[in-house]
Amino acid sequence: MAEVKDGDKVKVHYTGTLEDGETFDSSEGSEAFEFTLGQNMVIPGFEKAVLGMQVGNETTVTLSPDNAYGNAMPEMVTTVKREQLPAELSPEIGMMLQANAPDGSVMQVQIKEVNDDSITVDANHPLAGKTLTFQIRLVEIA
Repeated sequence: MAEVKDGDKVKVHYTGTLEDGETFDSSEGSEAFEFTLGQNMVIPGFEKAVLGMQVGNETTVTLSPDNAYGNAMPEMVTTVKREQLPAELSPEIGMMLQANAPDGSVMQVQIKEVNDDSITVDANHPLAGKTLTFQIRLVEIA
């Protein structure tokens, strides 16, 4: 039976949980997640977990931040004056916004704090700094 190798396109079903058992993402109940190994389409630890699997195999892997979304970087948290925000925006904690990065690209930021004259936003991935556990089932090697 064929094993997954670098460059293969695969389909998997997965459930991702946090250390407290909370599910943060799952493909169960929808189409299988498809990606190609070796193209940086998924976090490193997820890809490594799929390498060598055969169709029908299941595995559970726990990933440290280094093998997932990295550690949260304090320099990615910044305060923005409310006058810099669109007038129609009613900022709330947890709200996601788009912001322009210094290089001109667009990035997602999450509002962490709201004050009368400013808001604090975090450009780290919401799962940065977290240990993640994935249950993975290989459905297909394309």
